Amino acid sequence: MRLGLDFDIHKLEAEKLRKGKKKAEEDLDSLKTDYKKLRLSIRATGLGKTSKQWRQEIKEERTKADK
Repeated sequence: MRLGLDFDIHKLEAEKLRKGKKKAEEDLDSLKTDYKKLRLSIRATGLGKTSKQWRQEIKEERTKADK
């Protein structure tokens, strides 16, 4: 009888762990999707430039302003 109860407890714990793992995987997939969307938005708005690109753009804008 005791072994049967131990088995049931372990079975329930394993099921709980599987559900937790599945939820964590879904959350990770959601975060990956959100990250990809964010990166695309950053690129689309031009914010994803390197420091060198920003310096070049600032230099060009200053040159235009001086003229």
